[in-house]
Amino acid sequence: LAERLLLGEAEPTLNVVPAGLFGHDTALTPPPANLLEARRLLSEAGYGNGFSLTLHAPNDRFVSDERVAQAIGQMFTRIGVRTQIEALPWTVFAPRASRLEFGAMLVGANSITGEASGILRLLLATFNRESGAGPLNRGRYSNPEFDRLLGTALATLDDPTRERLLRQAVRVAMTDVGIVPLYFQKSIWGHRAAMVPTPRADEQTLAHFIRAAR
Repeated sequence: LAERLLLGEAEPTLNVVPAGLFGHDTALTPPPANLLEARRLLSEAGYGNGFSLTLHAPNDRFVSDERVAQAIGQMFTRIGVRTQIEALPWTVFAPRASRLEFGAMLVGANSITGEASGILRLLLATFNRESGAGPLNRGRYSNPEFDRLLGTALATLDDPTRERLLRQAVRVAMTDVGIVPLYFQKSIWGHRAAMVPTPRADEQTLAHFIRAAR
């Protein structure tokens, strides 16, 4: 996906935040593709003949989002998970996803806080309407150990301790396959030679972050 479909403008990952952001774990790396092992695991789970799946995705939200979904569908189909793709405009996709109408979906998220806690609380914390936890946890993943680690991290002021707790929480969620991180898409800015923008991790382009070239 990263090298061919996105022409190298993405970085494969098993993390929820890229390198350089608080909570990134260098020990978490994407596993190599193994079709035989995937088929064996399906058979072990009682799906030796595979099954059918519809993967929903936006078609106007992320870079090449519909094409990425089509590629993922082909990968699933190769191991016996016969996959159809339904790509929708974001204005249609988002409310339907929030109503939990999809069994599998392609989405994206970024960290506006500069650390992993924001994404973890949005996507993986046990959904709780009263506390506001897990508002985008559309798969309703829930693990008390994950919630405990995240909750402790959010209440910890010591940076090294908080980062250690966040990394532990990420490892719990990745072991459970609460979500499947795929890649970080790279942000690209086009500008005149006379102007120099300062790239931002949140992908915003702000006038006061642009200066004249010397």
